[in-house]
Amino acid sequence: MNNINERNKINKMKKLLLFLTLTIACTLYGNAQQLPSVQVKNLDGKTVDTSTLSNDGKPIIISFFATWCKPCLRELNAIHEIYEEWQEETGVKVIAISTDEAQNVNKVKPLVDRFGWNYEVLLDTNSDFKRALNVNQIPAVFIIDGKGNIVESRTGYTDGSENHLIEKVRELIRK
Repeated sequence: MNNINERNKINKMKKLLLFLTLTIACTLYGNAQQLPSVQVKNLDGKTVDTSTLSNDGKPIIISFFATWCKPCLRELNAIHEIYEEWQEETGVKVIAISTDEAQNVNKVKPLVDRFGWNYEVLLDTNSDFKRALNVNQIPAVFIIDGKGNIVESRTGYTDGSENHLIEKVRELIRK
């Protein structure tokens, strides 16, 4: 009789452990997959809800940067050089998110104009969007599929790593 009771207890514990593991996994997976709803501003001062960022069912690349971050600027400039080709081939949209604080936000538009970036640029002056996506280091890049799911992310930049971004975008549009 004791053996049966012990087996029942073990089976109940296994089921509970499985349930908890699945619950935690679903919670973590679900939170990481969709863009969070955070209010940021565009360069014209209009409020944008980040959960509504879209590209007509095509992929989006979101790149967090700051005006003082040399690797960020190198990456966004490297993408800028081939952005038109990427758009023609895949329809991808790049959204650059400035993490400059409010006192430095006036430097963003002149920098964007100087480099001629034709990206959508948003201002995350309080780092709310950055925090919501657990960004601890910039540059930070997120690839979003056509349904608004985060499919990949990375931090840091080395020359040429923008090639991985377009490869991932190509994979997404083939699906």
